[in-house]
Amino acid sequence: MPRVVVDVMPKPEILDPQGKAVLGALPRLGFSGVTEVRQGKRFELEVAGEVTDEVLAEVHQMAETLLSNPVIENFTVRVEAAG
Repeated sequence: MPRVVVDVMPKPEILDPQGKAVLGALPRLGFSGVTEVRQGKRFELEVAGEVTDEVLAEVHQMAETLLSNPVIENFTVRVEAAG
């Protein structure tokens, strides 16, 4: 089945306390060189049939109304390659 992926991230101007917590924990765990962390979410949607422009438009609407908060988050919709 085809898979459509929706990646949701906080807008750049929005504070990201979870990302800051991860950034603070990395050096304590021995990892260095990371200067910024932003934490988001990923949704994988398996769809029946072909991924048409209409299906992508519907997923875009899902992302806009349910999967993200457009006031504070940006999202992208893409088709994941099979295999």
